[in-house]
Order: sequence, then C-alpha cells, then structure tokens
Amino acid sequence: MELGQRVNSRSGRADDARRARLILLLESGHTWAQIREKLDCNDAFIDRWGRRFDQDRLAGLFSRHAGQQATTLTPALEARILDWTVKRKPSDGSTHWSTRKLGAALSVSHMMVARVWAKHGLKPHRLDGYMASNDPDFETKAADIIGLYLNPPQHAAVFCVDEKSHIQGLDRKDPVLPLSPGRAERHGFEYYRHGTLSLYAAFNTQTGEVLGRTATRHTSAEFVAFLADIVVNQARGKEIHVIADNLSAHKTNQVGDFLQRHPNVHLHFTPTYSSWLNQVELWFGKIERDVIARGVFTSVTDLRRKLMRYIRQYNKAPKTVKWRYFDPSHRITPSSVVTVH
Repeated sequence: MELGQRVNSRSGRADDARRARLILLLESGHTWAQIREKLDCNDAFIDRWGRRFDQDRLAGLFSRHAGQQATTLTPALEARILDWTVKRKPSDGSTHWSTRKLGAALSVSHMMVARVWAKHGLKPHRLDGYMASNDPDFETKAADIIGLYLNPPQHAAVFCVDEKSHIQGLDRKDPVLPLSPGRAERHGFEYYRHGTLSLYAAFNTQTGEVLGRTATRHTSAEFVAFLADIVVNQARGKEIHVIADNLSAHKTNQVGDFLQRHPNVHLHFTPTYSSWLNQVELWFGKIERDVIARGVFTSVTDLRRKLMRYIRQYNKAPKTVKWRYFDPSHRITPSSVVTVH
C-alpha cells in the first residue's frame, strides 16, 4: 500500500516514486530488461535499490547522499581564508581568486568563502587604479586649492580650467538603431572620422556655470586666449583665481606675459598627477557621458555646435560641486604601507 501511494502521489518526489515503482515491478516478476525499458535506468540502479529494499524494507529506499562533510567556520578558518585571499595567488596562474577556486584550494564551501569576503569587504574581482603624486610641495599646493574651494576670497571669482583635447568627430557608416523595448540602442562598428577639436572649459566653483571655447589645437596661445575670455566675462578689476594643471602650455612665457598685464589674475597649479583636485574634470566626465561618448557628428562644425549647445543648456541650471575634505593621512604616496588586519 505504501509503495502504491508513492507511485501515485502527485505531490511527492519523483525519485521516490521511481524507486517505489521499481520494487513493485520486481515483485510482479518483470525482468531487468523490461524494467530498464520502463524506467529508463541501468542495471546498477536496479541492483542497488533492490538490495537495499531487501535489507531495510521501506527505510532502504531513502536517498543516501554522501555529500561533503559539514564545515564550521571557526576563527582560525576565517583567518586562513583571509590570509590566502590577500597574500597568495591561485596555482593555475590566475591573477586573483574566485570563491570556487579558493574554496577548492582550502576544501571548504565556496559560499563560506563568499560570506567571509562579504563580512570583511573583500572583492578580489575588482580593480582600482591610482596615481601617486611625487610633488614635494603636494601638501602646500593641495591646501591652497582646497582653501579656494572651502573658503574662497571675498569678491573674487574662482575658476577650474582645463582642456579636453582630441575630441573626435565620429560619424557612423551604418544607421543608428534606436532604443526599443528589450533592446538597447545600437551603433554600427565602423565610422567616419571627420577630425578633432579641443574644448577649453572654465568651471565657476561658486555658481557652477561653465565658460567654454573650442579650438582646433591646444597650444599656449589658445590657453592665453581662453584666459582673456574669462577676464572679459568678469567685472573690470575683479580678482580672478584660476586653478589649472601642470601642462607645459600653461607655463610658457606667453602665459607669464598675460599674468603681468592682468595682475588681478592669479594662477594656481595642482600638484603633479593630481587632476582629481581640479573640479572641472568632474564636469568633463559629465559632458563625455552626455554628448561625446555616444554622439554622432557629421563634421567638426557639427561637433562644435553640439558641444556649445550643451554648455548653453547646462548653464540654465548649473550645479556646484559639494567639496568635502577628509583625513589627509589617506593620501597614497610611493612610500605608503598597506597594513592588512
């Protein structure tokens, strides 16, 4: 009766019903060949469950999975997982561990490895880049620039200035397939390259407005011309502080002559390899995402028109950068020592 109920059950497990049907077929006198055809099984299956039923009756029909011995996450095992994650590399030549590779190496469950990584914030699959500044005057220059952000001089304008060079005017050979439900916008792989432009931008740290200018080259003369545009757009005699990077075009005799003619303009250079201190880089990232990366430009003129149109529209609702300065001891230097706890 029990075997019959298991065979006919609509809510029981399929493997239980299959084993129960095997026993009933054996009892009814079916040959192994007939059972193999009816149950789509092999002789080992028939022999194993037939013997288990003979020995233990119904109790012998329960599955017996050897499985993996349960492992308890002890502090010692947790420390071992962390040590292997941080200090060792996989033996197969991989650059980093996966949960399964480390689990196999330590004979533990990959889910246990995943839980330990999540607990301690370890992400071996992630990679971040950094640039360590070798400027001996880093602290002085950084403090000067951060002071302009947090406590700017009264009645003065502070601009972050830089150029985004070699912006390509790319036109697609194939038509752009538009966005549709379940399908992303698609661009053809091949393109026409109509030429390049450089975009000069001055980000007003107090209002968020951007003054832009395009040029076919990024020379010292173009930089001086852009500084002149900044001066013209401010009240006569107003103090102007310009934050720029260490590009050679920013330190020529032409720039020096311009500063002598305009004593109200003060140039502040970021430390070497510290472009992250220049707020205009954040705005460049925005125009890259919004206009340049997926843009289709039929000519250099079309590229210039779309860049300047974006700047005009952005200036209708500009946003400032909410700059916050944290612990200076977190700065990465060539002599930095990382301690793993």
